[in-house]
Amino acid sequence: MGIRGIYRFYRDGFRRMTLGRTLWYVILLKLVIIFAVLRVFFFTPHLQGTDEQKSRAVAEELTNRH
Repeated sequence: MGIRGIYRFYRDGFRRMTLGRTLWYVILLKLVIIFAVLRVFFFTPHLQGTDEQKSRAVAEELTNRH
């Protein structure tokens, strides 16, 4: 049983799924929603402006840490 056999095993298993396929769709949908929400609300871009302004802001943040 080589790589082809393993591939066929999983391919046929996913084709025969009924409830499992629905559960995978729900899991993937939840992941997309979670990451979209996290990106919008928690990972907003704090550095705005030109490259020079960004580098100055990063340098100040690194040197003024407490």
